[in-house]
Amino acid sequence: MSTPSETQRQGLGLTATAIAVVVFLQIPVLVVVLAAFSKTAYLTIPPKGLTLHWFEVVLRDPEYLSAAWTSLWLAAASTAAALVLGLIAAYAIHRRMVPGAAALTSLFMAPLVLPSVVLGVALLQYYTMTGLRGNSLGLWLAHVVITVPYVVRASLGSLAAVDESLEDAARVLGADGFTSFRLVTLPLVKPGLVAGGLFAFITSLDNVPVSVFLLSASQTTLPVKIFTSVEQGVDPSVAAVSTLLIVATGIVLLLAERWTGFHKHV
Repeated sequence: MSTPSETQRQGLGLTATAIAVVVFLQIPVLVVVLAAFSKTAYLTIPPKGLTLHWFEVVLRDPEYLSAAWTSLWLAAASTAAALVLGLIAAYAIHRRMVPGAAALTSLFMAPLVLPSVVLGVALLQYYTMTGLRGNSLGLWLAHVVITVPYVVRASLGSLAAVDESLEDAARVLGADGFTSFRLVTLPLVKPGLVAGGLFAFITSLDNVPVSVFLLSASQTTLPVKIFTSVEQGVDPSVAAVSTLLIVATGIVLLLAERWTGFHKHV
């Protein structure tokens, strides 16, 4: 049996290990952020001088701005569709409203299991046959396919923790099915829905393997633009774009935490 002092030492050791792992994982992020402020025209760590020039270059570049706009509307539109479709699917599967619920769950999770490159090539072949390749509708549908699984998985987890008798009680008191779902079940699954939506938005915003196969010559998304820029030669502007994305992602996560309070549901 461990003594209190041994237990305390073990706890301190685990805490120190966890902190070391977190710091190690954040080192690449720190390197990118520092490189974005370098005065040199090439990436260097530590930066030789500090400047905001590369952020100005990015924010004035029409190609980067166009790619950012494409990524934002695509991520927002695909996330909105994924939230609706994913919640409906999760609710139907959880309540066994459709036959073969287990098989449907596996089907919805398939895009998470398949390598993204394989999915991108398959969609490219399908779109070539159907004529959807190279247009915004096809790109949006592809992003809906890769984002729905996150909403389904998160919603199923939240629905599993909801007491079904609460919705039944609302129906007994006179509410119809949709009203009881909207006023009782939906607020209870909101944390899972928000988490699924965040994962869906970030996945769509950051996607390269699928998007790169389906974009037309006149289209590009921000991750694809960064990918092609790195192929042509790395300069601090790429680090500046990455830093802006890191900051934007952190702000979105903080706002979601304040709105939903994930820590309260752990």
